[in-house]
Amino acid sequence: MYSIQPSHNIPQVLDHPKLIRSITIDRCSNFISAGANGNDVNLLSQLYRARTNSEEYISLLVYSVPDLKRIPFEEAIQQEFRPTRLGEWFGPSWSTHWFHVQIRIPTEFEGEEVLLIWNADNEAMIWNTEGVPLQGLTGGAGGDARHEFILTPNAEGGEIMQLYIEMACNGMFGAGSGLIGPPDPNRFFHLSAADLAVPNKIAWDLLYDFQVILGMAKDLPEDSLRASQALFTANSIINAFTPGDDESMARGLEIANTFLQAKNGDAQHEIFAVGHCHIDTAWLWPFDETIRKAARSWSSQINLMDRYPDYKFICSQAQQFQWVKEKYAPLWERIIEKVSLGQFLPIGGTWVEMDTNIPGGESLCRQLLLGRCSVFWLPDSFGYSSQLPQLMLLADMKYFFTQKLSWNNVNKFPLTTFWWIGLDGSKALSHMAPSETYNAQCTPEELVRSVKNHKDKVYSNTSLLVYGNGDGGGGPLASMIERLRRMKNVDGLPKTEMAMPTEFYQKIEATSKALPSWKGELYFELHRGIYTTQSFCKKLNRSCEFLLRDIEMLATFAMMNHPNTFRYPTVELQEFWKLVCLPQFHDVMSGSAIEIVYEDCLQMYTKVDVLGRQMRQDLITTLLDLEEEMQPSTAGSTSSSPMVMDEQHQYQRKSLAVINTLPWKRHAILEVDLEETQGLADTPVKQYSAFGRTGYMVASDIEASGVTCYPLQSNSLSQSVVMIQTDRQNNVVMENQWLKVTFDQSGHLIHLYDKSVERELIKEGERGNVFRIYEDIPLFWDAWDVEIYHLEKYQTIEAGSIQILEQGPLRASLLIEKKISKTSRLRQIVILTAVSRRVDFETEVDWNENRQFLKVEFAWDILTDHVYYECQYGHVKRPTHTNTSWEAAKFEVVAQKFADMSEYGYGVALLNDCKYGHSAHRNVMRLSLLRSPKAPDSNCDVGHHSFKYAIYPHEHHFLQSDVVREGYNFNSPLLTRLVSQQKTAELAQCLPQFRIENAPNVVLDTIKKAEDSNDVIIRIYEAYGGHARARLYSSRIIKQAFKCNILEDHLEDIPINSSSGAAVNRTFSTNLRVLDDDVLELQQKEQQKQMNEGILIKVKPFEIITLKLTML
Repeated sequence: MYSIQPSHNIPQVLDHPKLIRSITIDRCSNFISAGANGNDVNLLSQLYRARTNSEEYISLLVYSVPDLKRIPFEEAIQQEFRPTRLGEWFGPSWSTHWFHVQIRIPTEFEGEEVLLIWNADNEAMIWNTEGVPLQGLTGGAGGDARHEFILTPNAEGGEIMQLYIEMACNGMFGAGSGLIGPPDPNRFFHLSAADLAVPNKIAWDLLYDFQVILGMAKDLPEDSLRASQALFTANSIINAFTPGDDESMARGLEIANTFLQAKNGDAQHEIFAVGHCHIDTAWLWPFDETIRKAARSWSSQINLMDRYPDYKFICSQAQQFQWVKEKYAPLWERIIEKVSLGQFLPIGGTWVEMDTNIPGGESLCRQLLLGRCSVFWLPDSFGYSSQLPQLMLLADMKYFFTQKLSWNNVNKFPLTTFWWIGLDGSKALSHMAPSETYNAQCTPEELVRSVKNHKDKVYSNTSLLVYGNGDGGGGPLASMIERLRRMKNVDGLPKTEMAMPTEFYQKIEATSKALPSWKGELYFELHRGIYTTQSFCKKLNRSCEFLLRDIEMLATFAMMNHPNTFRYPTVELQEFWKLVCLPQFHDVMSGSAIEIVYEDCLQMYTKVDVLGRQMRQDLITTLLDLEEEMQPSTAGSTSSSPMVMDEQHQYQRKSLAVINTLPWKRHAILEVDLEETQGLADTPVKQYSAFGRTGYMVASDIEASGVTCYPLQSNSLSQSVVMIQTDRQNNVVMENQWLKVTFDQSGHLIHLYDKSVERELIKEGERGNVFRIYEDIPLFWDAWDVEIYHLEKYQTIEAGSIQILEQGPLRASLLIEKKISKTSRLRQIVILTAVSRRVDFETEVDWNENRQFLKVEFAWDILTDHVYYECQYGHVKRPTHTNTSWEAAKFEVVAQKFADMSEYGYGVALLNDCKYGHSAHRNVMRLSLLRSPKAPDSNCDVGHHSFKYAIYPHEHHFLQSDVVREGYNFNSPLLTRLVSQQKTAELAQCLPQFRIENAPNVVLDTIKKAEDSNDVIIRIYEAYGGHARARLYSSRIIKQAFKCNILEDHLEDIPINSSSGAAVNRTFSTNLRVLDDDVLELQQKEQQKQMNEGILIKVKPFEIITLKLTML
């Protein structure tokens, strides 16, 4: 029998255990976890060679600013500081505490990099003694923590340093509980770290390597070779590691380097990574804190640029740049330097990252005019208007970026890199980061996701990674840049390079094949409650938009009338527009900010409203050339008697001058203060109001963009009258020449009969003006969301009372009162006049609810698959059915001034003066009125509300109707002033009349002074979706006409000689004395010809055209 002896030449095999993936990944995670078992001996325990908080080396003094004030550096350092130490608590919420930090570097730190480590669980700014902001600090233990500040890269040992630290008593996300809880006004913050430390750079380098390798092991496909190699490498590093032994960490770096040296192939997906800091201009913190957030964030990023010359950073919102420029001059100088070096790029193209649902068209134009940039950057707004592609191009922007639609909760948006085609056909190159975040942390998982989620890889092999802490600011950390450097070109991950967005888009243009496209609005399938929340803010925004429209138009006319003496209020108007644009920030206008933000908004809007109304009155005085003692004539105002003294003390009769700022003629019933007609034998008032202080008179053919005068001593009764009476069933019936409107005793609309076409508009068995209150409990985002299930649970407010107020002949009205609940009531005046087919509902609500949603609905006898909703400069068509999930997701949608339900030959519009949320299902239209969420503002919309809506039945389909004009009429009241009859003839030409004719589908929306000259800017748009050959008429001679963009850059000449079709560049002299008779006669003929024929403007469907006119 033979035995086999082992050969001494056979190598010995170590019997390593098999790697169990799940256990090994947990082991590797614990190796770099602060909260793991054994964290006192893992890699994180080795990050500092030395650390001390001894008062021998660092001492603290503090000054606590009283009354929640935020004071500048120069003021703070003059105050009396007191001693403090680690462990003290500071507060309350929103308070500020300035620390004077005195440092002596330990001698044993000689030759080392020395850090200050500061943590008080809140935000702070480090200043030097010269008042230069050095870096922001973010407390806590989260991924946005920024505790370290480099005091010196190479200590001498023993040197003395002094710093100031401005502590803000709020976290990165305010002072509330959880993510969106209302702020706790008495929150205090614990100063837990004020240390000097020497970093262990070998440990830090190994940490960054390990994070990348472990990320690849976890996030690459489990069965891939590189995932297995990564897991083996990470495990090997741990096996080589010994706490306190730098040589063991050096061996770990060698192991990591062997793995990370494997490079990618040429066909790998390419990622352009851009550092970004999204700072909400207000949200869970007030506007004033955002100013400090911007300074903290940007100073931190400039420090990173100094440390990493290849690092590139972007930030948006011109408002924040202005704040920093005004408040932090030394920081601004550092920003300018980095911009010149190409490391710091302003981006965005708007004043703030605004909501694009609620602001009107001119507001969007002003956002773009104030924000001027090359890339339109809106990563976090809640849906995107279908006119944005055209507005982008008109603001000289080609590229669009967003990310928010990745949050859709019904349908996954199907595109990543695509052409976004707007309402008019304009195209914008658009990208939605496939990492599905604008706050990426630079992890392998995000790079893998960027490839996996890229939906257009067939057409494009490139994507954008937008990284850095955001929403509350902060921006990228050094650790993110370190990981990016390691992932630049490593096998298994896409190629990554630091770049600017413009480089990314240019690469797309150069290399991508035929990209897919998306036509129309980018509807956001989440946050649908924002159309309604914080309704007072939306109301003030609408009223200020129309007020500024009036002011700009009247100021332009005053400039044209008095070119040598009138000063156009350029500075004041720009300030007004900035105050209006600021609250249009998406988290403010949407209604999702905390209560103190809306207190700030109220102050802003009040300033615009008070000063703006006074400016409008002053402009009317200037235009009408009135004496200072002449007072405005409006309902409820106090004015003099109807007789006025002339210069010779002779009494003259008065007239009522009616100013119409809309570009079409109007007919109206005017409300006149009775004191103005007191003592007249032949009063113009043919009906007194229900409350006795005012009366009504008829105003017909009120001139477009002009003034019309009506003598107060005589005013004939309109041929049309309105009546109101109670029928046999005790229903109230209102009737004029067009409509017969019937309400039951509870205030429901039970009949709406159009006499002119003999048609009943309320479907049999159904009603209108029905109020319903819905249970409104979203899954999480309280102020933001309303979910589809809210439609399943509601109560109809059936009970109510009705009372006739006014019985004609010019105006009929009735009062409806309803008890919504034990705590909320509604009061409504319904109005029908003799001169209109519009029925107005002037509504007041005392609202005190908890997560309830009030809507009003109308059930029409109309058959249609779609409703038309006004958007900025046009309309969108949305379904009334839910055939697909895309249609079902639109159970709550947005509209500007109206929504219209039409079938062939007829339709009904639902108008509003400040309500944006709508819904329609089959034949039922709903208008959303009030919500009552409790986070982040626990008092959201509690209190008194007043608003208006109206129904406007019209012959013909919407596309052939005048609904657009009626929406303007409803939102733009006529302006009135008392004048002497002697001035009546003079006033015919006091307002230069601009009007559009031959094109009822074209709207003249804006008249203003040019930004850079005394030329006149006119903005028009096509509203219904058809071509037009419009003619622009003016009572003044137009010397030259140009088409320009929103930024008012010249695009092309417009012929002003319509008969020849050629541009005419004449030079008209305003000094007629130097012209001979023949030249004067020729000029007068040509002027008359222009006034007779107008200027031809060819308009495409939904096109927005801005004209710059040089007037004679």
